[in-house]
Amino acid sequence: MTNPEAASRAIDALLDHVLGARRLVGAVVLILRDGRPFYARAVGYADREAGTPMAMGTVFRLASMTKPIVSAAALALADAAVLDLDDPVTAYLPGFNPKGPDGAPAEITIRHLLTHTAGLSYGFLQEGEGVYRQAGISDGIDRPGISLDENLRRIASVPLRFPPGSAWHYSLATDVLGAVLQSASGQTLPEIVTDRVTRPLGMDDSGFIARDVRRLATPYADGPAPGEAPVRMTDPFVLPQIDAGPVHFSPGRATDPSAYASGGAGMVGTAADYMRFLEALRLGGAPILSSASAAALVQDAVPGLEIDLSGPGWGFGLGVSHLRNPAAAETRATVGSWAWGGVYGTSFWVDPEARLSAVALTNTALEGTNGDFTLEIVTAAYSK
Repeated sequence: MTNPEAASRAIDALLDHVLGARRLVGAVVLILRDGRPFYARAVGYADREAGTPMAMGTVFRLASMTKPIVSAAALALADAAVLDLDDPVTAYLPGFNPKGPDGAPAEITIRHLLTHTAGLSYGFLQEGEGVYRQAGISDGIDRPGISLDENLRRIASVPLRFPPGSAWHYSLATDVLGAVLQSASGQTLPEIVTDRVTRPLGMDDSGFIARDVRRLATPYADGPAPGEAPVRMTDPFVLPQIDAGPVHFSPGRATDPSAYASGGAGMVGTAADYMRFLEALRLGGAPILSSASAAALVQDAVPGLEIDLSGPGWGFGLGVSHLRNPAAAETRATVGSWAWGGVYGTSFWVDPEARLSAVALTNTALEGTNGDFTLEIVTAAYSK
């Protein structure tokens, strides 16, 4: 059993270390056990140049932590019989019919979108100027000056990586899902998310547009070399990657109502808000989902497929990664834990067996997303 005092000391030491080493600019860490306070601390700066300290109520760009929320909205519509997860996408988006890799017709279902088995991709996962960048496809975190409908048209113009259902690949599937939900319900995606998820849970600071810019964390990118201070993002900002394509950011998207609502990356929110969402799922889904839908969201939905992005030991549910093998994943979390993160520097994990729910929001990409910090914070939380 995790020792709260030992865990608090370990997390404190880790946060002090990563700030001192200039790996992060700021962070908010919130952990509950059995729904009760376990750890809470805000450190560093929300805006380093202005000297604005990080606060527990700081609002962050959630990036891909948007995906589980939109997945939950989809499942809520399924619970209400507005749609079925095995419906073809073309039942709602008749023009969205990308061809298979061999040029043959391919049928994508809503379930394929939820599980990232549709055969779609992301531009930043393709080396250099890959086919998505060549087609002018937005990854949902830039401001391309096009509508969602136009982005979908461009996505559909590129052949799929593989036949739907045959493999797993992280992708713009949740952006496509957002368009499906709009067509099925007759509402906009922000309206759906508000009605089905955030309002019932009291997530008052969460949405697709930051209402109070003064509380919005300034985003930073990793320093150009180890030990060098993170760089304040401009707008636009391009962050190169070693083994993949560049990530194109537009921080101003979070305050721009003209930018389309990206179901895969468009939301902002606080640690406390996101914890309400995680706890609702951990405790069975109420008041937003049936117990069956809540369980389906976090269980391994693709047990026969390798999840390349998360690494060994991980599977994937209907919007979150699912821990299959802690030893292979080199984590102290237990089997059945579920997790995800966002490219601006955010992450979470929930360990049902240990009864832990944890949110670690930083304003530093990519260290706070897939750097060593995301592994170290989990290790520290299980200190005995």
